[in-house]
Amino acid sequence: MTERPILAVTVGDPVGIGPEITVRTLADVGAGAAARGVVVADPAVLRRAIAVCGLDLEVRGVGSWRLPPERDGVIDCFDIDALGDTELEWGTVDARAGAASVRAIEVATAAAMARDVAGIVTGPINKEAIWAAGSKHLGHTEMLGELTGATRQTTMFVVRGKKIFFATRHLSLRKALDQISVEQQVAAIEEALTALRVFGDDEPRLAVAAINPHGGENGAFGDEEILHLRPAVERVRRTGADVTGPVPADSVFHQLLTGRYDGVLSQYHDQGHIAAKTFDFDGTISVTVGLPILRTSVDHGTAFDIAGQGIADPGTMRSAFLHGADFARFADRIRDAYGSGS
Repeated sequence: MTERPILAVTVGDPVGIGPEITVRTLADVGAGAAARGVVVADPAVLRRAIAVCGLDLEVRGVGSWRLPPERDGVIDCFDIDALGDTELEWGTVDARAGAASVRAIEVATAAAMARDVAGIVTGPINKEAIWAAGSKHLGHTEMLGELTGATRQTTMFVVRGKKIFFATRHLSLRKALDQISVEQQVAAIEEALTALRVFGDDEPRLAVAAINPHGGENGAFGDEEILHLRPAVERVRRTGADVTGPVPADSVFHQLLTGRYDGVLSQYHDQGHIAAKTFDFDGTISVTVGLPILRTSVDHGTAFDIAGQGIADPGTMRSAFLHGADFARFADRIRDAYGSGS
């Protein structure tokens, strides 16, 4: 182990943009970063990405987390030997690429669980490819839950140091609204407050976003705020928590970004995504909350249409790595809060 924390970085699908944004990120942050990045992949995948990006870098394969000293211009790669020298076609759904994606996640997660690394940073996977490889998981979150024993995970967006949580996620808007209830809101609020404390906001201020225009205008535009959101907020406030809401969604995210709150509980997927990504698309990253390990991630896909051209913007991967380096100081808090499975 080095003095700085180590982050295990997975490239995601090896024929997507993940390898390119990974090598660009590590070349950019260099040895001066707060954490040392080690890529979990086949070395040949990184060498091909380096070539298409036109970078002057060397890939050094390692087989242990007892790492050799760092060298300028060298990317360390924990060799998973999933593809060997097989060169797959860029930008295509391929079961072999899917299997390599899954293998990298397994190796990186095992290292984090064993405390060989402080956390993991994940690149974008392709769901069709991992399903073609035999995975039964919908994506990273479900896979990480099984690998770590966590039974409940949620997503926390981080944008300019502020956090956004989601009461519902990958559902149609109609189905998401059907899930809203007082008990569901109380659980989501409490999860968000716990996460804010774990990630450094010791006295968190949380706002709960409304669903309807103008917060429903006392039932004129919908009654979810009256029936579900307001009672949940009042119940949690009685425990002494600093929770406000429901706050109309057209103003609550502005208030978050200007410092009134530390976090916002978004009611459905696009409500929070649009706000964060409009404000800072490249700077918005995802943290999986509820795992006993630190995991930060890009929040975009594999971009098969531009893969292999060396033009992918590494901004979100760079943000995910730098946030991972910063959040590594909370690794013990994360393990204490979520170590028994959540």
